[in-house]
Amino acid sequence: MLVCSRRAVQGLSAILVSAMAALLPGRPAGAAEMLTVYTAFENEQLAPYKKAFEAAHPDIEIQWVRDSTGIITARLLAEKAKPQADVIWGLAASSLLLLDRDGLLEGYSPAGVENLKPKFRSSKNPPTWVGVDAWMGAVCYNTIEAEKKGLPKPASWEDLLNPVYKGHLVMPNPASSGTGFLTVSGWLQQMGEAQGWAFMDKLNENIAAYTHSGSKPCKQAAAGEYPLGISIEYTGASLKTKGAPLDVILPKPGSGWDMEATAIVKGTDQPAAAKKLADFAASKGANELYNTFYAVVAYQGMTKDIPNYPANAEAMMMPNNDFAWAALNRDRILAEWTKRYDSKSEPKK
Repeated sequence: MLVCSRRAVQGLSAILVSAMAALLPGRPAGAAEMLTVYTAFENEQLAPYKKAFEAAHPDIEIQWVRDSTGIITARLLAEKAKPQADVIWGLAASSLLLLDRDGLLEGYSPAGVENLKPKFRSSKNPPTWVGVDAWMGAVCYNTIEAEKKGLPKPASWEDLLNPVYKGHLVMPNPASSGTGFLTVSGWLQQMGEAQGWAFMDKLNENIAAYTHSGSKPCKQAAAGEYPLGISIEYTGASLKTKGAPLDVILPKPGSGWDMEATAIVKGTDQPAAAKKLADFAASKGANELYNTFYAVVAYQGMTKDIPNYPANAEAMMMPNNDFAWAALNRDRILAEWTKRYDSKSEPKK
């Protein structure tokens, strides 16, 4: 018969209680640290990016919160008093400038930031955001449906004003979609505001609907729902590679563009893990992943031919794109756009 002293029993109980207390309030022993990451990356990009980061940092797990650019931006601004995100990975630089203006971003220089193109980072030292890739407005043109309907292939933005396209063209709502906003901002910057709004007034006569997703117009064109969609060049190339009867056009004189970027949210209670993600997002390995989707990435000298991607993509990016102007005037532009054209927007889900 085993006899234990009262003191021994009390000591054993204290050890057990202490062990349970250590396990219950926080993460289970050995569990990965959870990092909440807000993003507007396309859905098909989330899994490979998450897998690569977690392979490099098995002690950290990404929990994505994904939506379109406008919605993620609005959510971050609404949560300003009590941020819920730890990191932003894959949001338009024009949105990050807006968040930075409101003091929501933490300055940090990721390891290897000197290997990135200078324009792919904020002007602050340390930078409050660092770019990862660039994407631009394009026209997805369904060759089969266009031929059936006698719709010529457009070469310029002005070509889209041809009345022959009336009811056959869709584009993203700039209040919801980063692609929609960079396209509108690009027109206003290239044409000047008076001419830009006059252009959009005429374009609106041909628009069948404004979507709340930047990739949706291209997907609709690929499916034959509408012959033409103003959308993302990456989406068009991807769908064409999968067999869709699309031509991906970067209209003259140039396309509005933006860059997706990474930033640490000020006030995160997991700063060490957030910095590890920022380091990874700026790494050569991460840029190689971005380069499987986008032709233009942040890493200097990195290029890769992407099937069916427009060969002249970087050359067709609108020069002197003023992100600061776009961020400063965003609310005014969206208010004016909504007043003029929102009646054709599809219902929000």
